[in-house]
Amino acid sequence: MHRPPRSQWEAGGGGAWACLQGGRAGSGAPDRVAPLRSGPVAAMPECPELHLAGRYINEACGGMVFSGGVERSEPQDLVFRFGMSGSFRLCPAAQLPRHAHLRFLSRESPPRALCFVDARRFGSWRLGDAWQPGRGPCVLSEYQAFRENVLKNLDDKAFDKPICEALLNQKFFNGIGNYLRAEILYRLKIPPFEKARTVLEALKDQEQARRKKNPSLTLSKKLKLMQEIPDLLELCHTVPMEVIAAEKQLLDPDHSDNYAAFKNWLQCYLVPGMSSLRDRNGRTVWFQGEPGPMAPKGQTPRKKRAQLKADPEAQTPKVTTRASKQHPRAAAKRLKSPKEEEVADGPRKGRACRRRKAAAAPASSKPEALAKAKRSCRTSARRARGAAPAV
Repeated sequence: MHRPPRSQWEAGGGGAWACLQGGRAGSGAPDRVAPLRSGPVAAMPECPELHLAGRYINEACGGMVFSGGVERSEPQDLVFRFGMSGSFRLCPAAQLPRHAHLRFLSRESPPRALCFVDARRFGSWRLGDAWQPGRGPCVLSEYQAFRENVLKNLDDKAFDKPICEALLNQKFFNGIGNYLRAEILYRLKIPPFEKARTVLEALKDQEQARRKKNPSLTLSKKLKLMQEIPDLLELCHTVPMEVIAAEKQLLDPDHSDNYAAFKNWLQCYLVPGMSSLRDRNGRTVWFQGEPGPMAPKGQTPRKKRAQLKADPEAQTPKVTTRASKQHPRAAAKRLKSPKEEEVADGPRKGRACRRRKAAAAPASSKPEALAKAKRSCRTSARRARGAAPAV
């Protein structure tokens, strides 16, 4: 299995990217699968989903050979954009999943297919395309370079924006997306619409003070200090690592039921009781408390309500008749015995009243009652047509 350069695994708010390395033409070398990172439809792929997808492909496809009809004189990258729902599945070629828009067939018998699955079709792939330019160091695999890249560029105009919008800038926060920014800001109780430079300059001052106090801190002590007193940049590394290092793969393509575990892991994003606003890019920001001084004007924070779950011990509602729905008072009246109905029907007139009397009459007078009822029906019909009654 070929391992691509670091930059070929990265993802973030603008969409997730991954890469396959092609075989060399004329040599008969098979196409090789490079680590890819993605996630299922549960959430838009961000850096944890890309790493998990790469782990999935490397474990599921280890030792397999994929063949194809395209040959090139030199290796070329196959660059994927995962969009909002891209992921990979390995399955029998005769049992392809829905939305399997691109398939790599193995040489086995029967063959299997490594499928690029994208239900919402925002994903894409291009052979020989260049990697997305302008991305900074990865928050997962290049933490120190990522941290230095942010703190030494605080004069950039990107940090004039609210911190929630700056966190989606892949030039500085490569791999951070919508659900990660919500979780990071929530844990530090930072208002999402606080100015980014204000938040990050405080980190720069803290770091300089820390170095003056302990200039000879070892790496292990630095990591321990990071766990005890995390800052925003440290959480940009540790929060995605929680998703990757979970005992149960939260976004395993073959186990969609794990989405329930992912929802339980979330503390802010889409959680009932949390508020939401749209930032200036149209993305929904989830938070708790005040939004901050740079919140968009004219918007009111909306709180997510908890969905009521059905109570299994609750009694089944009574089925009401059509008559009781049309006349609610009728449903409240108690049922009457046949004798009470006969007494109550005394002063009433009409065909329905006469039919009830005919049904309640003794058996000996039944033929006579039926004859009267028929004559009454014929008389009513003639009156409706305007004809004179028969004498």
